[in-house]
Amino acid sequence: MRRCVICGKHSVAGRHYIRRGQAKVKGGVGRRIVRKNPRRFQANLQRVKVWLNGSPKRVLVCTACIKQGRVRKAVSGAPHRATSPRPQ
Repeated sequence: MRRCVICGKHSVAGRHYIRRGQAKVKGGVGRRIVRKNPRRFQANLQRVKVWLNGSPKRVLVCTACIKQGRVRKAVSGAPHRATSPRPQ
């Protein structure tokens, strides 16, 4: 199961309700539930390169943890090229 390595958030089971009819507020007899289909609510997980146990690793982290700053991202790629002299 896909799970956030920081908070443990994962997908959960739920239902999708199909309704029909006009709402009472709009002059109808009310909305009725016709069908309940099973579905899964997926956590918004992103693959991020983070520092984990002293080494950079690519792991799944939920966007809530990324926004809250609970992960320390690892620098990816080569050093910035603007600091190195350009070949002539």
